[in-house]
Formats: sequence, C-alpha cells, structure tokens
Amino acid sequence: MALPLILLEGVRRDYPSGEGSVVALDDIDLSIEAGEMVAIVGTSGSGKSTLLNILGCLDRPTGGSYCVAGRDTGSLSADELAALRREHFGFIFQRYHLLAEMTAIGNVEMPAIYTGLPPSRRQIRAQALLDRLGMADRLDHRPTQLSGGQQQRVSIARALMNGAGVIFADEPTGALDSASGTEVLRILDELHASGQTIVIVTHDMAVARRAERIIELRDGAVISDRPNRQAQQAEPTGADIGFGERAQAPASPWRVRIDQFREAFRMALRSMNAHRLRTILTMLGIVIGVASVIGVVALGAGTQQKVLADINSLGTNTLEVFPGKDFGDVRSGKITTLVLADAQALAGQPYIAAASPTVSTSKTLRLGSIEATAQVNGVGEDYFAVKGTQLAAGAFFDADSVRRIAQDVVIDDNTRKALFAGASASPIGRIILVGQVPCRIVGLTRPQQGGFGSSANPSVYLPYTTVQARFLGTTSLRSITVRVVDDAPTDRAEQAVTALLAARHNAKDFFILNTDDIRRTITSTTEVLTLLVAAIAGISLVVGGVGVTNIMLVSVSERIAEIGVRMAVGARRSDILQQFLIEAVLVCLIGGMIGIGLALGLGAIFNIVSTAFSLRYSTTSIIIAFLSSMLIGIVFGYMPARNASRLDPATALARE
Repeated sequence: MALPLILLEGVRRDYPSGEGSVVALDDIDLSIEAGEMVAIVGTSGSGKSTLLNILGCLDRPTGGSYCVAGRDTGSLSADELAALRREHFGFIFQRYHLLAEMTAIGNVEMPAIYTGLPPSRRQIRAQALLDRLGMADRLDHRPTQLSGGQQQRVSIARALMNGAGVIFADEPTGALDSASGTEVLRILDELHASGQTIVIVTHDMAVARRAERIIELRDGAVISDRPNRQAQQAEPTGADIGFGERAQAPASPWRVRIDQFREAFRMALRSMNAHRLRTILTMLGIVIGVASVIGVVALGAGTQQKVLADINSLGTNTLEVFPGKDFGDVRSGKITTLVLADAQALAGQPYIAAASPTVSTSKTLRLGSIEATAQVNGVGEDYFAVKGTQLAAGAFFDADSVRRIAQDVVIDDNTRKALFAGASASPIGRIILVGQVPCRIVGLTRPQQGGFGSSANPSVYLPYTTVQARFLGTTSLRSITVRVVDDAPTDRAEQAVTALLAARHNAKDFFILNTDDIRRTITSTTEVLTLLVAAIAGISLVVGGVGVTNIMLVSVSERIAEIGVRMAVGARRSDILQQFLIEAVLVCLIGGMIGIGLALGLGAIFNIVSTAFSLRYSTTSIIIAFLSSMLIGIVFGYMPARNASRLDPATALARE
C-alpha cells in the first residue's frame, strides 16, 4: 500500500509561556494524499495556522512525527528542510509577504534563484506565470503599486515558480474583496485540477466547501475530518505553461552560488539605498577610522622625513673622531695624538669619501666698533662638503688657502646678523678682526637647519692651518670629521676607523660620534610614536565596527519578515548569512574607500598650505586600512548575519 504524501502521527506543539507552556496542537493524527484539496477550518486560536506551519516545514513539532512522502522531517537538518520547501512546497499567504523593494516579476523569480535556475530561464517562466494569472501589464510594478488581488496573484505565481507539488494557502482570501477572493479561489481550483495538492487554512466555511475534504480543529485537536461531496471540480485549462510544470534544474552547482551571490549583492545595495541616512551614519565611523589611520601614518612619515632632512643638512653618513673616552672626559685636552696624519690616513681609505681635520677656539670678532664673540673653526677644504653646508654668497676656501695658511674666513648667517645687521651691501670681501688677526670674508653660508650641531652663536670658518698657526700654536686636532661613501654601512665604517686609529696610536685614546646612530635613533623613535598614534586612531575603526554591529542588528530586526519569506521559498541559512554579511562588508568597504579618498584629499590640501613639511602616504598603510575595513565588515557583521540566518521561519513570518 502506497504511503500518503503527508502523514502526521501524534504531533504536538507546545509554546513556552511564563513558567509553563501553552499547547497549540495536541496529539494530531492526519494524512493527506497526493492530489487532494483539503481545507483546515476552525475558530481563531484553534491551532490551524500552527498546523499549517508544521505541514509546510516552517516550524517543527514538539512531539510526534511528521513524514513527507515517507521522509521523517524530524531527522532533517535546517538546510534539508529548506530544500523541501524550495523544491516541493509553495506558500500563499494572507498578507502576501511580497518584498517591497522588488518588482512583481522579481518577487516571482525569487524561489528559482535559490535553485540556481539561469536568469534567462527563470525570467521566462516568471513572466509566463504572471501572464497566465492576468498580470502581463504589471510585471515591473512594485507591491505598493498593486491592488490586494494583484498582490495575491503575484504571491500565487511565486508559489508556483519552482513547480511545487503541494500548495499551502493561509487565509488566501482573508484580505481581499469578494470579487478578488472569488478569482483567487478559481485559480486554486485550477491548480487542484492540474494535479497539485492544495491545503487551505480558513475560517470561512464558504471557502472550505470548495475543498474535497474539511478538517476542523478546536483547541489544538482535530474534532472533525470529513469528505465534502459538494466540492466544485475545475477543468484543466490547457495553458501553454502548466501551473504544475517543474522548473528546469540548474546546469551546474556553481551557477547556483553565482546567482545567489548576485541576488544577495543586489539586495544589499537595495537595502543600503532604502536606508541611506542609516547607511551613511554607519559608514561614518569606518570613514573616520580609515582616514585617521592613513593620515596619522602619513603625518609620522612626513615629520620623520623632515627630521632626517634636518640631520642630513649637517652632513650625511658622517663620523666625528674626538680625543678622550667620551664627551666630558677631563683628560681629552691633554691628548695630542690626534693629528693631521690621522686625517690623511683616513682620507686614503676606500670607504671614506672625504676627511677634514678640525680645530676650534673662541675669539672676539670686530668690525669697526661692533664686537661679537664667535666660535672659530679651523677646517679643511673638504669640511663643507662633508657637512653638507651650502653657500648663500661668495665661495669656500680651497686647498691652496689651507696650504698658504691664508687668512680667508667663511662666516655663517649668525655672524652676518651680529656684525652686518641692517647693512644692505654684501659682506663678501670685507675685512674683520678675528681676535687680533685681520681676515677677509670670502663666503657666507646659508642658515643652518635646526638639528644637532646648530646654534644661535656666531661661527666662522678658517683653514685649520691658519687657526693652528695664528691662534693655537699646536698641531694637534680637536677632531676629524669624515664622510662615509654612500654605499658603505656607517657601522662597518666606524669599526674600520676605530681599528685603523687604534693601530696608529697603539691605544684607543679617542671616541667616535656616529651621526647615523642619531638618525637611526630618531627614526626608531618617530616610528614608535607613529605606530602608537596609529594604534590610537585604529580604535576609531573598532568603534566603527561596533557601530556596524548595532546597525546590522537593527537592520535584521526590521527585515525579519523578509527573512521569513526567503526561508519559506527555500533560502538556506547560508543564503541568509551571505546576504547580511555582504551588506556589512559593503558598508565597510565603501566607508573604507571614502576614508582613503578623504585622507588623500585632506593631505593634498595640507601639502599646499603647509611649508614646514609635507605628508608622505604609505601604500602599505592604505592597503592595510582598506583590508582592515573589509575585515571589520566580516567580523562585526557576522553576529547579526548569523542571528538572521538562525531565525525560525514561522516566527519570522509572524513578525510583519
């Protein structure tokens, strides 16, 4: 003996209520054969809608068993139940449950999206169904542009889209006028005549009498199950596309996923467009966070470059050799082993680009009645190249001046201000007294950039031979300044210089100041500070992510009915999860792109306005910020999306 299509044995459904529970269905035994038209009637609260939800696999019974074509639905997973609804069931709801953002044909196509039917074929089938139901001129109308009867016809076409064998109709005429209700019942009769199994839930006995069988419920129990000999039989219509025709299967599984992703993407865009203000406010946190991180990193890189430029203006890759153990060594003045020959030996090394002996003293400068105390630096002709000093006027002295012990002097800008304040004429060629020695000014240096080694005190530069002979009376040196070749590591060069001089002096009676150490220290410090401030700015990204979670939770609560409809037509949990996750990621990605654009735009304005330094953008920071925005969308959007995917279809449909 063949099994009935639908078989319920001892089905019970309880709902929690306070500390107890309410019995909605109590020990229901029921069977429905394929091709039957059955009406379930009863007063409000009798349990008929609960029974319909269980029959349609929108809800699960608390106890008993429910089998469809011999399959026990209690052993099926959520996705297997979704496949049952998608491939075998169709639902016609009293309140239509059409999605407001979609057109009539879009609502009808929805079930076929989850089966993976190609777009062209599903559009042809949806259009044919609507044509058959007299909706040919309303294909592109949205639900708000349709009458109640027209909306119900769209709902019927959606129920038939996948060629459902069983149609569940919940009060199909309850919200319609008498003419529209009669037309819907006529369509149900035609569906029954074409071989579909029809299950109608109604409180209207006039509607129930159109069925072959009437099942009456009271207080959750079947009190009557009787045949209806007065049922009207409709003749098959012989339409070009039958109501019961099965939709063709998809060509391949990847088509299913592509169409589902495309539909989820479109729905995400529709939702964002429908709630533009909410979407913009959600993006704002991401925009500010991304822009802050990129801007702070660019600011840090710009200030770092500025500091390094200031250091480089004092000489790049330089080593300075001083007598003694370190700065402050009281014995350093008595050490006279640092001599010109050491400088000449260093200059001959392949890793040294230039070397300059230096000596210094302090003297009073005089020009007429004007006096100023200045640092007198005796240097070699290469000193200015080693230190990266630039001329404002005149020229530097040369090797011939050093050899001749020339009384040529190069002054800095502080000296010009002290001796020639208010003078409009160039100081080049003027004679000044350095101590008691008359010297001719041959060059004027540009103002020294702020940094180590700069000072507001006047400084003048003479050949070191002149300072030794005219002022100091000794051949020992205060220091030797060398510039390392560009492709040589300064730490290796420092080790080689140390080894060379220690061998020449038979002792290490000197120490070396490596300006690259200063550069590395400042670089490291600015990098740490930039990272710290970027981390603080990154907190705004996290705050933006929390905002995404909150807004997506609101979005889920507002769209519970939509989720219920999609589940009713066969959407899997993964489909719902994907749809809301795509929306969260889209919000964050668009916010991230706007944030990048905002950071670059503000940086361009800053670079135009600021003369001190410019922002330097890092491609890495931009990529990381962009990927972070996407990750935030996934992480913070997952929980709301997961909550949406785990909603019970019957509960979701009841929350309209």
